[in-house]
Amino acid sequence: MTRAVWWRGPAGRSALAGLALAAMAAGGARAQEEGRAETAWTELRASVTGERPIRDGAGVLSLEAPKRAEDAAIVPVTVRITLPEGDARAVKALTLVVDENPAPVVGTFTFPTAQRHFDLSTRIRVNSYSYVRAIAETQDGALYMTKAYVKAAGGCSAPAVKDPAEAKANLGKMRFRAFADRGEAQVQVRHPNNSGLQMDQVTRLYTPAWFVESLSVRQGDTPLFSMTGGISVSEDPTFRFSFAGNGEPVTVAAKDTDGNTFTQTFPASGS
Repeated sequence: MTRAVWWRGPAGRSALAGLALAAMAAGGARAQEEGRAETAWTELRASVTGERPIRDGAGVLSLEAPKRAEDAAIVPVTVRITLPEGDARAVKALTLVVDENPAPVVGTFTFPTAQRHFDLSTRIRVNSYSYVRAIAETQDGALYMTKAYVKAAGGCSAPAVKDPAEAKANLGKMRFRAFADRGEAQVQVRHPNNSGLQMDQVTRLYTPAWFVESLSVRQGDTPLFSMTGGISVSEDPTFRFSFAGNGEPVTVAAKDTDGNTFTQTFPASGS
């Protein structure tokens, strides 16, 4: 009751006006900030998609990402392919981009069997305030895009969480987990995924880039998806995805930039 009374009268109206002006100023600053951020995409776009037209992704895919990341080195993102019933289109490839990252393309995921409904989650590095974009390519070659603005900084240069000796000892170890009740599965590959921008705190030298550049997942003889990735994928690359178990084993294969290959087969129920 006291709070309701406080807003009455000239003083209350003045305070409300002040708050409204402050909110308008903040909104204007956000719009200006995000408008400047679009400049990066304008300069970057041709190298990612060429001159091909890009349509609004509403009704084709959605992107979930935090407005302000808790940790810029492990920013969770989820892309959902959500084509409506009766729509003849299907998505054959999906590309994630962080406009302001030194290597903007996080990765491209391809689906040998084009998807109409598919969820994919991973963790990425965000180097400075930036738009994160998801671009879907349908079977007919059309491109559709959605985006989310993420406030985060320093993700590509953040020191590795794990000790280098520990990381090398566990290099290439994999985990596969199936969540039958959710229709999902998760794959993880132990790898430092060095970005080339991280400084060794002892030598004060930059650690050379070294990351998982390709990964594929298949169920029995059926490929589910493959990824070509870069430095913007977080340490210990992890992917959660739509999965309909059919009892056949799941094989995960990965290769890093040093030519190391890792392959492991798991029971359908997971490890």
